[in-house]
This record gives sequence, C-alpha cells and structure tokens, in this order.
Amino acid sequence: MNLNINNFISTVAPWMVTSFPIIRIVLIALLGVCAIALVVCIFLQPAAADGSGALTGQASDTYYSKNKGSNFEGIMKRVSIGISIAIAVIAILFFVTLRLYPVTI
Repeated sequence: MNLNINNFISTVAPWMVTSFPIIRIVLIALLGVCAIALVVCIFLQPAAADGSGALTGQASDTYYSKNKGSNFEGIMKRVSIGISIAIAVIAILFFVTLRLYPVTI
C-alpha cells in the first residue's frame, strides 16, 4: 500500500483547505497566551526552601508545611501544572494539523 502525501493533499476536502490555516492561527495564539500565563504564574510563586533545614536539624512539621495544598502556593502550583498540560496538548494539536494538511508555499 503506497501512502503518498501528495495523493492525500489532492483528495483533501475543501473545508479543510480553508479552515486549517485558521485553526493553526488560533492554536498559536492560544499557545502564546498560555505561555505568558505560565510565566506569570511561575513568577507569582514564592521561592521554595524545602531542604534548607535538613542540615541544621530544624523540624519542618509546621501547620504551613502540612497544608500547602490549600494556600496560595498550592493553588499556584496546581494552576502552573494545568497550564503546562494545556501547552503540551495545544502543541500536539498544532503539529497534528501540520501533518494532516502540510503548508505548501
């Protein structure tokens, strides 16, 4: 079975020819917005000093350390993970559109 990309391009539906460039522009715009949001989210997170008390023998069992998930730091960590996953999915979708209908110049 011969799978040639030129045969696929000649049999592409007309709606794909007009909509895929628009879909790519939207995906790139979403990728840019998510990237900026991720940078802002990471800059808003406080600096972590988790292992600094291990050398001096300080205990780290405080109320703050046990409840990190419910405070600002925990929320920002979950938001940054969510935005990172969104960036990965959008990038994969963008490259799938390139594979389905490659850009011809």
